[in-house]
Amino acid sequence: MKEEISQQQLAQVVEELLNRISEPNKETEYLIPVGVSNRHIHLCQEDIHQLFGREYKLNLLKELKQPGQYAAKETVTIVGTKGVIENVRVLGPARGKSQVEISKTDAFKLGVKAPVNESGDLTNAASVCVVGPKGIVHLHQNVIIAKRHLHMSPADAVKFSVADKQKVAIKACGDRETIYLNTVVRVREDFVLECHLDMDEANAAGLSNHSFVEIIEAG
Repeated sequence: MKEEISQQQLAQVVEELLNRISEPNKETEYLIPVGVSNRHIHLCQEDIHQLFGREYKLNLLKELKQPGQYAAKETVTIVGTKGVIENVRVLGPARGKSQVEISKTDAFKLGVKAPVNESGDLTNAASVCVVGPKGIVHLHQNVIIAKRHLHMSPADAVKFSVADKQKVAIKACGDRETIYLNTVVRVREDFVLECHLDMDEANAAGLSNHSFVEIIEAG
């Protein structure tokens, strides 16, 4: 006859399992979660008013992992010289200057030559028209393919022995192991640990928002 487990014994078993889960695992301690960045647009307040109406304010759809950043309910259509991409998500809050971030595949579809730049660097950026429900905005040199990068807090930077603006090599963990060189480290007090890859990069390695990468070389 099987002995029944008492409530006290069950509680002890549960407590032991929780302790094991909470213990740092050396094999996973240095893994960095992936955030796959699909095409999106950041808008300045003036362009928000032009596209959606005077005094319009963006509406929250969901918070993003980086503090203060969010996906808005609003979407726009981007028009290039050869193609159109609809339902491009607007990210908030409003910025000082509008910026469109796309993948290389998107650039081919739109017919634009977008450079691979760090976010905020619009050097040689491509141009497109953006269509909203209330108007059209011509963005001159505002379209880039964002460089892959790592978000880190200063404490994370110490842990990984890296510095702001440093370029490192990372390896994608999973069935399609891939090494990405020249990945930019970005360090700021309000950053949460995360690796940002665009859709092309993530698909090449079979990665998703539930995947991880690891730094294998800090140059």
